[in-house]
Amino acid sequence: MSSSVPRKRVRKSPDARRAEIVEAATQVALAEGLECVTLRRIADELAVRPGLISHYFPSVEDLVAEAFGSAASAELDRLVPDGVGNGSGAGTVAGAEPPTRRLARFLAHTTGDAYDAISRLWINARHLSRYRPVLRDRVAEQEAAWRGRLEGLIREGVERGEFRTPDPYVTTIQILVVLDGLGAHANTDTTGRPAAVARMAVTTAEQGLGLPPGALEPDLNLPGGPGTDREPPAAPSPATPA
Repeated sequence: MSSSVPRKRVRKSPDARRAEIVEAATQVALAEGLECVTLRRIADELAVRPGLISHYFPSVEDLVAEAFGSAASAELDRLVPDGVGNGSGAGTVAGAEPPTRRLARFLAHTTGDAYDAISRLWINARHLSRYRPVLRDRVAEQEAAWRGRLEGLIREGVERGEFRTPDPYVTTIQILVVLDGLGAHANTDTTGRPAAVARMAVTTAEQGLGLPPGALEPDLNLPGGPGTDREPPAAPSPATPA
């Protein structure tokens, strides 16, 4: 016998509702592009009225920027967690892992097929930011965050004697420029790309950090893989060319 007691609606807190809206917008942006993030579309995704979305985001431009920022920062947090690789040495559990290994993991992911969705989102955001000031500011904010985290990781490697570079900031920019160049082709077929081209970011990092070829191979980071038990490469002597 079914109960006649009416089911009580659970009201979400403002923070929970806002987070739900941002998550839905982020998923739409990753799957279909930032142009598809509209107040009505997100309302349909959540089965609510568009007025509820506009209550939290009166301007769709704010929601578009938030969707991009959420996706980009989540990816950065996964690859280079905040507080790790900030030049402060081993301050956390993750910080005990050698910078060489963490950089290898970063490069393996950012040059692999799994990164294509984020690459497409960056392409999309940079294009639209020409016409959307709010998004332009968010893109600049994320670019600074990615530069800062990667530079921090490189500086930590220098402090630990694993990397050698006269200017960690310049080396960071060089690596990111190559990654951006490779990522620009995320919308096209790259199956015929030569291995040397696919490896350009790794080669750039190894040369810029005074590491021997192969030091940043991705198998350093595969659980149980052949590189799991390797020691990080010894720092090159001053006489070794960078």
